[in-house]
Parts: sequence; structure tokens; C-alpha cells
Amino acid sequence: MTERRKFSRVVYYATATIKQANRTWSSKILDLSLKGALLNSPLGWQNGNNDKYSMHFQLHESEVFISMALKLIQGNNDYLHFQIIYIGINSASHLKRLIELNVGNDGLLHRELAQLIDMKSIV
Repeated sequence: MTERRKFSRVVYYATATIKQANRTWSSKILDLSLKGALLNSPLGWQNGNNDKYSMHFQLHESEVFISMALKLIQGNNDYLHFQIIYIGINSASHLKRLIELNVGNDGLLHRELAQLIDMKSIV
């Protein structure tokens, strides 16, 4: 099978809070990329409409929180696949650094950032 991903994913286990309107769930992050996140489906999960969701989580052993607005791409009883639709500059900087430390290839990360910026300018 041909790999179609354009962004490196890093395994990162952390507890995250997902919100949509007046609903809130606690979930576990399984992996992250500059483009999205894979989470476990939380207890009591009910797919809402494809309105925006928000997610935030704290980096291990730090006071740093990362927050982002997400769009649900696919959800089932086990996993939730989200696409990042907005992330603030501070959260983006921390996410970039987290991925940079885990990918181990600075050149690859910079190519992905450039590609992400190009994609945003099209939209």
C-alpha cells in the first residue's frame, strides 16, 4: 500500500479534552502531526455534526498547554481522526517543537511546514 500522508506523525500519549458546543469529553491522544491528531474515542462519545471541535492538552512535565480547533474527519467506536483547522501561534510553536524533537529530521520538518503554509494560502 502506498503511503499517502504528507505530514510526519509522532506517537505522543497524553490526556486531552475535546469540546464541542456545550459537550466535553476526556480522551487519549495517540499521535500528532502538523495537520491533525488521532485520539481514542472517549466514553460517551457521540458524533456531532462536523462543526468545529476544540482540543487542548498539557505537555508532559511542563506548564505548557496546546490548544487547537479541529474538524472531525472520521470517527468510530475506537478512534477519532481530526484535522487541525486553526492553531494559535504559541500552540503551533510548541507543536512544531514537539514534532521536531520526535521526528529527528530537521529538513523534513521544514519541508512539511512550507507545504502547510502553501496549503493554507490556497484556502
